[in-house]
Amino acid sequence: MSGEERVFKVRDLDDLWFDYDRQNDILYINFGPVVEDADEEYMVGDYAAVRIKDGFIVSIMVFDFLKRIGLR
Repeated sequence: MSGEERVFKVRDLDDLWFDYDRQNDILYINFGPVVEDADEEYMVGDYAAVRIKDGFIVSIMVFDFLKRIGLR
């Protein structure tokens, strides 16, 4: 799959919400009223993962979040 471009959509931005895991320094960006199980998960570089269900993004996880924004 290397080099293959994939396009995914978000269902509804009205259901966008964030959660932060302080212990592991991970920001969760969720697209839906609840956390959903994913069919697929892709790493984006070494700093994030995108979770997909039925061709739609259900969440994005940003690792080392505070470090990346310069607060740690």
